[in-house]
Amino acid sequence: MTDPVTAPEPANHQKIDTSVPHSARIWNYWLGGKDNYRVDEEAGDAYTAVFPGIVSIARSSRAFLRRNITYLVSEAGIRQFLDIGTGLPTAQNTHEVAQQLAPEARIVYVDNDPMVLAHARALLYSTEEGATAYIDANVTDPDRILAAAAETLDFGRPTALILSNILGHVADYDQARSIVTRLMGALPSGSYLSINDGSRGIDPVFEQAQDAYNNSGAVPYNLRTVDEITTFFDGLDLIAPGVVSVTQWRPGPGLPTAEVVAEHGGLARKA
Repeated sequence: MTDPVTAPEPANHQKIDTSVPHSARIWNYWLGGKDNYRVDEEAGDAYTAVFPGIVSIARSSRAFLRRNITYLVSEAGIRQFLDIGTGLPTAQNTHEVAQQLAPEARIVYVDNDPMVLAHARALLYSTEEGATAYIDANVTDPDRILAAAAETLDFGRPTALILSNILGHVADYDQARSIVTRLMGALPSGSYLSINDGSRGIDPVFEQAQDAYNNSGAVPYNLRTVDEITTFFDGLDLIAPGVVSVTQWRPGPGLPTAEVVAEHGGLARKA
Protein backbone atom coordinates (compact mmCIF):
# COMPACT_ATOMS: atom_id res chain seq x y z
CA MET A 1 0.00 0.00 0.00
CA THR A 2 1.30 3.43 -0.89
CA ASP A 3 -0.36 6.55 0.40
CA PRO A 4 0.66 10.17 -0.09
CA VAL A 5 1.28 12.38 2.86
CA THR A 6 -2.04 13.76 4.06
CA ALA A 7 -2.46 16.77 6.31
CA PRO A 8 -6.03 18.06 6.48
CA GLU A 9 -6.72 21.75 6.72
CA PRO A 10 -7.27 22.84 10.35
CA ALA A 11 -10.95 22.52 11.09
CA ASN A 12 -11.14 25.98 12.63
CA HIS A 13 -8.64 27.68 10.26
CA GLN A 14 -6.61 29.07 13.14
CA LYS A 15 -4.05 31.72 12.40
CA ILE A 16 -0.53 31.56 13.77
CA ASP A 17 -0.21 33.96 16.70
CA THR A 18 3.35 35.27 16.80
CA SER A 19 2.70 37.63 19.71
CA VAL A 20 2.51 34.87 22.35
CA PRO A 21 5.20 32.23 22.96
CA HIS A 22 4.13 28.72 22.06
CA SER A 23 5.45 25.56 23.71
CA ALA A 24 5.96 23.67 20.42
CA ARG A 25 8.03 26.52 18.98
CA ILE A 26 10.01 26.96 22.20
CA TRP A 27 10.72 23.22 22.26
CA ASN A 28 11.84 23.47 18.64
CA TYR A 29 14.19 26.31 19.62
CA TRP A 30 15.72 24.23 22.43
CA LEU A 31 16.20 21.33 20.01
CA GLY A 32 18.16 23.63 17.71
CA GLY A 33 15.39 24.05 15.14
CA LYS A 34 14.59 27.19 13.15
CA ASP A 35 10.78 27.07 13.20
CA ASN A 36 10.20 29.68 15.89
CA TYR A 37 9.82 33.41 16.35
CA ARG A 38 11.56 36.07 18.42
CA VAL A 39 8.88 35.79 21.12
CA ASP A 40 9.64 32.06 21.42
CA GLU A 41 13.39 32.62 21.57
CA GLU A 42 12.92 35.23 24.29
CA ALA A 43 10.70 32.91 26.32
CA GLY A 44 13.12 30.05 25.79
CA ASP A 45 16.09 32.16 26.84
CA ALA A 46 14.23 33.42 29.91
CA TYR A 47 13.54 29.82 30.88
CA THR A 48 17.13 28.68 30.37
CA ALA A 49 18.38 31.65 32.40
CA VAL A 50 16.58 30.09 35.37
CA PHE A 51 17.15 26.47 34.41
CA PRO A 52 19.81 25.81 31.74
CA GLY A 53 19.15 22.07 32.05
CA ILE A 54 15.93 22.36 30.03
CA VAL A 55 17.92 22.06 26.79
CA SER A 56 19.36 18.75 27.99
CA ILE A 57 15.87 17.59 28.94
CA ALA A 58 14.49 18.48 25.52
CA ARG A 59 17.25 16.66 23.67
CA SER A 60 17.22 13.68 26.04
CA SER A 61 13.48 13.41 25.47
CA ARG A 62 13.99 13.23 21.70
CA ALA A 63 16.74 10.61 22.13
CA PHE A 64 14.45 8.54 24.38
CA LEU A 65 11.75 8.58 21.71
CA ARG A 66 14.25 7.53 19.06
CA ARG A 67 15.34 4.55 21.18
CA ASN A 68 11.69 3.62 21.84
CA ILE A 69 10.88 3.60 18.14
CA THR A 70 14.01 1.60 17.32
CA TYR A 71 12.99 -1.02 19.88
CA LEU A 72 9.41 -1.10 18.62
CA VAL A 73 10.43 -1.67 15.01
CA SER A 74 13.50 -3.87 15.46
CA GLU A 75 12.53 -5.97 18.48
CA ALA A 76 8.74 -5.77 18.78
CA GLY A 77 7.95 -5.84 15.06
CA ILE A 78 5.64 -2.82 15.17
CA ARG A 79 4.81 -1.23 11.81
CA GLN A 80 2.10 1.26 12.82
CA PHE A 81 2.50 4.40 14.95
CA LEU A 82 0.01 6.94 16.29
CA ASP A 83 2.04 9.93 17.49
CA ILE A 84 -0.13 12.50 19.30
CA GLY A 85 1.12 16.00 20.04
CA THR A 86 4.27 15.48 18.05
CA GLY A 87 5.08 19.19 17.72
CA LEU A 88 7.10 20.82 14.98
CA PRO A 89 9.08 18.53 12.68
CA THR A 90 12.77 18.46 13.60
CA ALA A 91 15.48 15.86 13.05
CA GLN A 92 14.71 12.16 13.44
CA ASN A 93 10.94 12.37 13.51
CA THR A 94 8.96 9.22 14.25
CA HIS A 95 8.40 8.28 10.61
CA GLU A 96 12.04 8.89 9.70
CA VAL A 97 13.33 6.58 12.42
CA ALA A 98 10.67 3.92 11.80
CA GLN A 99 10.79 3.93 8.01
CA GLN A 100 14.57 3.86 7.91
CA LEU A 101 14.31 0.50 9.67
CA ALA A 102 11.06 -0.66 8.04
CA PRO A 103 10.09 1.31 4.90
CA GLU A 104 6.56 -0.12 5.02
CA ALA A 105 5.83 1.50 8.40
CA ARG A 106 2.72 3.67 8.60
CA ILE A 107 2.64 6.74 10.86
CA VAL A 108 -0.15 9.12 11.82
CA TYR A 109 0.80 12.37 13.52
CA VAL A 110 -1.74 14.38 15.51
CA ASP A 111 -1.55 18.05 16.47
CA ASN A 112 -3.86 21.03 16.52
CA ASP A 113 -1.37 23.87 16.14
CA PRO A 114 -1.65 25.65 12.76
CA MET A 115 2.10 26.19 12.46
CA VAL A 116 2.78 22.51 13.13
CA LEU A 117 0.24 21.51 10.49
CA ALA A 118 1.67 23.93 7.95
CA HIS A 119 5.17 22.57 8.42
CA ALA A 120 3.91 19.01 8.26
CA ARG A 121 2.55 19.62 4.77
CA ALA A 122 5.90 20.93 3.64
CA LEU A 123 8.30 18.58 5.41
CA LEU A 124 6.81 15.18 6.20
CA TYR A 125 7.31 12.75 3.34
CA SER A 126 6.69 9.04 3.54
CA THR A 127 8.51 6.22 1.84
CA GLU A 128 6.69 4.79 -1.17
CA GLU A 129 6.14 1.54 0.72
CA GLY A 130 4.63 3.15 3.81
CA ALA A 131 2.41 6.08 4.71
CA THR A 132 2.60 9.27 6.74
CA ALA A 133 -0.50 11.29 7.61
CA TYR A 134 -1.20 14.32 9.77
CA ILE A 135 -4.46 14.89 11.67
CA ASP A 136 -5.73 18.22 12.99
CA ALA A 137 -7.11 17.24 16.40
CA ASN A 138 -6.66 17.86 20.10
CA VAL A 139 -5.44 15.18 22.50
CA THR A 140 -8.58 15.83 24.56
CA ASP A 141 -10.72 14.44 21.70
CA PRO A 142 -9.59 10.81 21.45
CA ASP A 143 -12.67 9.69 19.52
CA ARG A 144 -11.95 12.16 16.71
CA ILE A 145 -8.32 11.07 16.67
CA LEU A 146 -9.17 7.39 16.42
CA ALA A 147 -11.75 7.92 13.68
CA ALA A 148 -9.36 9.97 11.54
CA ALA A 149 -6.34 7.73 12.20
CA ALA A 150 -8.32 4.67 11.07
CA GLU A 151 -8.17 6.05 7.53
CA THR A 152 -4.42 5.33 7.50
CA LEU A 153 -3.86 2.72 10.22
CA ASP A 154 -5.41 -0.73 10.58
CA PHE A 155 -6.48 -0.97 14.20
CA GLY A 156 -6.80 -4.70 13.81
CA ARG A 157 -2.99 -4.80 13.82
CA PRO A 158 -0.66 -3.92 16.73
CA THR A 159 0.01 -0.19 16.90
CA ALA A 160 2.34 1.95 19.00
CA LEU A 161 0.70 4.94 20.69
CA ILE A 162 3.19 7.73 21.37
CA LEU A 163 2.38 10.47 23.88
CA SER A 164 5.60 12.45 24.19
CA ASN A 165 5.42 15.57 26.34
CA ILE A 166 1.72 16.01 25.62
CA LEU A 167 -0.15 14.76 28.70
CA GLY A 168 1.35 17.59 30.75
CA HIS A 169 -0.88 19.93 28.72
CA VAL A 170 -3.94 18.17 30.14
CA ALA A 171 -4.32 19.90 33.49
CA ASP A 172 -6.72 17.41 35.05
CA TYR A 173 -4.89 14.19 35.91
CA ASP A 174 -8.01 12.03 35.84
CA GLN A 175 -8.85 13.37 32.38
CA ALA A 176 -5.32 12.58 31.19
CA ARG A 177 -5.66 9.01 32.46
CA SER A 178 -9.06 8.69 30.80
CA ILE A 179 -7.57 9.79 27.46
CA VAL A 180 -4.84 7.16 27.68
CA THR A 181 -7.38 4.48 28.60
CA ARG A 182 -9.68 5.39 25.71
CA LEU A 183 -6.88 5.40 23.15
CA MET A 184 -5.27 2.16 24.31
CA GLY A 185 -8.70 0.55 24.57
CA ALA A 186 -9.11 0.95 20.81
CA LEU A 187 -5.83 -0.82 20.06
CA PRO A 188 -5.48 -4.62 19.85
CA SER A 189 -3.35 -6.98 21.89
CA GLY A 190 0.32 -6.62 21.06
CA SER A 191 0.08 -2.83 20.86
CA TYR A 192 2.41 -0.55 22.82
CA LEU A 193 2.21 2.68 24.79
CA SER A 194 5.15 5.10 24.90
CA ILE A 195 4.92 8.05 27.30
CA ASN A 196 7.43 10.58 28.52
CA ASP A 197 6.71 13.76 30.45
CA GLY A 198 8.38 16.30 32.70
CA SER A 199 8.54 14.98 36.25
CA ARG A 200 7.99 16.70 39.58
CA GLY A 201 9.95 15.79 42.70
CA ILE A 202 13.32 15.42 40.97
CA ASP A 203 14.75 18.91 40.42
CA PRO A 204 13.40 21.91 42.36
CA VAL A 205 15.10 24.40 40.03
CA PHE A 206 13.29 22.87 37.07
CA GLU A 207 10.00 23.07 38.96
CA GLN A 208 10.60 26.75 39.77
CA ALA A 209 11.28 27.52 36.12
CA GLN A 210 8.23 25.58 34.94
CA ASP A 211 5.92 27.18 37.48
CA ALA A 212 7.14 30.62 36.38
CA TYR A 213 6.55 29.69 32.73
CA ASN A 214 3.02 28.51 33.55
CA ASN A 215 2.30 31.84 35.21
CA SER A 216 3.67 33.87 32.27
CA GLY A 217 0.55 33.64 30.12
CA ALA A 218 1.91 30.89 27.88
CA VAL A 219 -0.04 27.64 27.52
CA PRO A 220 0.80 25.81 30.77
CA TYR A 221 2.52 22.45 30.99
CA ASN A 222 1.96 20.51 34.21
CA LEU A 223 4.76 18.45 35.71
CA ARG A 224 3.71 15.18 37.33
CA THR A 225 5.32 12.89 39.86
CA VAL A 226 7.03 9.71 38.71
CA ASP A 227 4.25 7.69 40.39
CA GLU A 228 1.63 9.63 38.42
CA ILE A 229 3.47 9.04 35.16
CA THR A 230 3.82 5.35 36.03
CA THR A 231 0.07 5.06 36.64
CA PHE A 232 -0.60 5.91 32.99
CA PHE A 233 0.70 2.40 32.23
CA ASP A 234 -1.73 0.59 34.57
CA GLY A 235 -2.94 -2.68 33.08
CA LEU A 236 -0.04 -2.90 30.63
CA ASP A 237 3.22 -4.84 30.79
CA LEU A 238 6.13 -2.44 31.22
CA ILE A 239 9.24 -3.16 29.20
CA ALA A 240 12.43 -3.17 31.31
CA PRO A 241 13.72 -0.97 32.86
CA GLY A 242 10.21 0.40 33.50
CA VAL A 243 9.48 4.07 34.09
CA VAL A 244 12.81 5.83 34.53
CA SER A 245 14.52 9.10 33.73
CA VAL A 246 14.59 9.28 29.92
CA THR A 247 18.37 9.29 29.92
CA GLN A 248 18.36 5.87 31.59
CA TRP A 249 15.92 4.04 29.32
CA ARG A 250 18.11 1.56 27.41
CA PRO A 251 20.93 4.03 26.72
CA GLY A 252 23.03 1.41 24.94
CA PRO A 253 25.69 -1.10 26.00
CA GLY A 254 29.02 0.13 27.25
CA LEU A 255 27.86 3.65 28.03
CA PRO A 256 28.38 5.21 31.47
CA THR A 257 25.38 5.62 33.74
CA ALA A 258 23.52 8.68 32.51
CA GLU A 259 22.60 11.61 34.70
CA VAL A 260 19.03 11.59 36.01
CA VAL A 261 16.96 14.40 34.49
CA ALA A 262 13.47 15.49 35.48
CA GLU A 263 11.81 13.82 32.53
CA HIS A 264 10.53 10.30 32.98
CA GLY A 265 9.11 7.81 30.58
CA GLY A 266 8.54 4.21 29.71
CA LEU A 267 7.22 1.76 27.18
CA ALA A 268 4.60 -0.92 27.84
CA ARG A 269 2.84 -3.69 25.91
CA LYS A 270 -0.86 -4.48 25.87
CA ALA A 271 -1.32 -8.20 26.53
